[in-house]
Amino acid sequence: MTTSTTRSLTQDWSFTQVGGGRGTKNGEWLAVSQFPTTVHVELLKAKRIPDPFLGLNEWEVQWVGESDWAFKNTFEVSAKELAAVNIDLVFDGLDTFASVELNGHKILDTENQFIAYRAPAKQYLKLGANELVINFSSAFLKGRELEQAHGKLHLWNGDSSRLHVRKAQYNYGWDWGPVLMTIGPWKPITLHTYNIHLTDVDIRSDVSEALDVGITVDLTLSEKAPGGLASVTLKSAQDSVILSESNIKVGAGSARAEFRFSPGVLELWYPVGFGKQPLYTVEVTISDSEGNTLDTKTQRVSFRRVRVVQEPLIDQEGLTFLFEVNNIRIFCGGSNWIPADSFLTTLTPKRYRAWLQLLVDGNQNMVRVWGGGIYEYDVFYDICDELIILVWQDFMFGCGQYPAYDSFLKLVELEAEQNVKRLRHHPSIVIFAGNNEDYQLAESMNIVDYSDETSDFRKTKFPARHIYERTLPSIVRKFCDIHYHRSSPYSAPGKVTTDKTLGDLHQWNVWHGSQEPWHNWDVLAGRFVSEFGMEGYPNIRTVDYWLADDKSERYPQSRVNNNHNKADGFERRLELYLMENFKHAFDMDSYVYYTQIMQAETLASAYRLWRRNWRGKGREHTAGALVWQINDCWPTTSWAIVDYFLRPKPAYFAISRELRQYTVGMTRKEKKTFTNDLSAAQFTITTVLEVWGTNGTLSEKKAKLEVTCFDLYSSWTTQFSKDIVLAPNSSTELYSGDLPGQPVRTKQSEVPRTIIVSARLLDAFGTVLGRHSNWPEPFKFIKFPAIKDLGFSISSDGESVELSTQKPIKGIILDAEGEDVEWSDQAIDLVPGDPQVIKAVGLKGRNAQARFLGDGTA
Repeated sequence: MTTSTTRSLTQDWSFTQVGGGRGTKNGEWLAVSQFPTTVHVELLKAKRIPDPFLGLNEWEVQWVGESDWAFKNTFEVSAKELAAVNIDLVFDGLDTFASVELNGHKILDTENQFIAYRAPAKQYLKLGANELVINFSSAFLKGRELEQAHGKLHLWNGDSSRLHVRKAQYNYGWDWGPVLMTIGPWKPITLHTYNIHLTDVDIRSDVSEALDVGITVDLTLSEKAPGGLASVTLKSAQDSVILSESNIKVGAGSARAEFRFSPGVLELWYPVGFGKQPLYTVEVTISDSEGNTLDTKTQRVSFRRVRVVQEPLIDQEGLTFLFEVNNIRIFCGGSNWIPADSFLTTLTPKRYRAWLQLLVDGNQNMVRVWGGGIYEYDVFYDICDELIILVWQDFMFGCGQYPAYDSFLKLVELEAEQNVKRLRHHPSIVIFAGNNEDYQLAESMNIVDYSDETSDFRKTKFPARHIYERTLPSIVRKFCDIHYHRSSPYSAPGKVTTDKTLGDLHQWNVWHGSQEPWHNWDVLAGRFVSEFGMEGYPNIRTVDYWLADDKSERYPQSRVNNNHNKADGFERRLELYLMENFKHAFDMDSYVYYTQIMQAETLASAYRLWRRNWRGKGREHTAGALVWQINDCWPTTSWAIVDYFLRPKPAYFAISRELRQYTVGMTRKEKKTFTNDLSAAQFTITTVLEVWGTNGTLSEKKAKLEVTCFDLYSSWTTQFSKDIVLAPNSSTELYSGDLPGQPVRTKQSEVPRTIIVSARLLDAFGTVLGRHSNWPEPFKFIKFPAIKDLGFSISSDGESVELSTQKPIKGIILDAEGEDVEWSDQAIDLVPGDPQVIKAVGLKGRNAQARFLGDGTA
């Protein structure tokens, strides 16, 4: 009796350009450097194409995606393998349109990058050497043919033909990424020998409000197994057996095992800061009537109760949109995730872990896998499970008027079923969303009738509503217990996606849309802001990388720099926000600095103001903020807060400070009061300071609030402090009153004093729990003191620096000549009497350099 066995085919692969061309000669086969792989990766390693990440080379390789390619492998098959009843070739992922031949016989055609394909192969296999050939057709040209056949549809970003192709949509180009149409075997290929095998293991847990745990394990076999038995074993993270049940009858080809545990018997999986994160293992073994093992499966699981809570608020219109884990309501501060490389096969588990560790180190607890990329590799979700990162998972539809004709729907149904089954056991995944911004696009075209919930949407101008409101929810409901949300953003049935009182919101009226000042984030808030952002240049080393030593292009408006920013109108938008807020310089290094500090100020302000809106049960006015975006797929200027080379921008650190367990925030707002209703000339202007704190733990926190005010141009200072109590899992208002030291003004020509306010939260031992400085804005009006008058000092012990000053300093960004340094903080505000120590891994005794507002460059 044959036990189910899989063997990866990773050796002896080669590839060629079909018919010959710029990649290879006709009939020339090049050995691949790795497997799985894709064509660009191999051509680059073979030096047949220039690096598309440098200069303008992206446009030198467009022919690759419009050519046909073939991959070939020779593999040995043994007599033992041939003795199996069944032998299949399993293709975990082919990108995208492929025809597969085994020993000259066609065994498979593929047309979806997101689907795993299985092809029966035994009848064509032979003892010894066997040849496998995969012929890939250009997905771009195939898409254009499908578009001609089914019609041109509307979209944002990329070529409209992408809407007909089930392939990573960002390959067609996006407003942060290049046009690089990948092609090839992007996931493993295995030879599977078996008599009978497990086709599905569905492990579900039901955690009640009382936190007792019910577990069901549903098993499905490839065929009936007369007399067959199954065993199910649950093991702890320490590999100790918690429960085992054997002699489960599977003769009919399926079986179910059920278990229930009282509260406290199994440890539950909690988000970081709220409890433990145990990972259990379920082992399933199938045996025949004689006790021979037919197949085994091992799956890692955890147990948690997750709800998406949408309920009325005490003091505002609409409903909450929040995540509750094990009865604990969680403020979700996190990021959006795009594919971390244009060439996915170059991503390693180490790189994935480094990316996701950055999220955790930045105090973030949620990541949204955006709908224009891929359903991520298993390792991504495994790491999220381990690092306790909640995952918002989109289905792979983005910014488009997708079709819903029969052949397309068939592909979508299989894609959704496969990926829901693959991902459902991960405790980190807490929501599935049907798409990214497709309802918004439909609204912009006026093709969605929200009063209609019952029509056959396939016959409307928004046919994909059938996918998002019929197909996907039914598949999610059938194959898992994860919450389904029609789109991101989506408010509620019958409501437009811009409704700030319901569902989730993409708030792009800073940067896009009405281009609001970032100071308006408080009035732009939604119940859950799942996208918002601001662009900023990456580390100057990353800029110099894509410039490839071309000094003539080293200025902000150069052709190469323009090619490495894909956002429409980025020059106007960057300059709009820079000119409104900063007196700035225009050399390359300075432009990097000023856009970075602008990005940091913008994003920190959003998190600060929206976390204030988390005011306790029934007042969760904003329950989450996910910045667009954490990462890049190539070296570029974008909204990312960490660049392609994993170099955090200053905004990353500014956000991290706002997501600490304890924070303090401030606003200053001018209040103009007219003496009477007739006069426009008689009025008073007062300046109101508000201070609040946040507490991300489940216990109240006693602390001292210390507020110190400084006049930038004199030695005047004043301070007050008060003992405060921060409410648990909530924000707490701490002070509201006149800004100390700011006179009441009666004329617009009276220039207000330049008063900087420093607020700190201190525990009983004087340890700083949180700090924030509030400066008068816009910064461009400030006449900064001469550098010699600041009393600014940087001292270093080699692996850290201490910053101190005698006058307030705004927006410090540290660097050093030569190789990069791993700083523990950036975009730092410094005030007298509050020195700050910054870790500097890799500084190695070099002098730390500082840029800041008023450093003499502008």
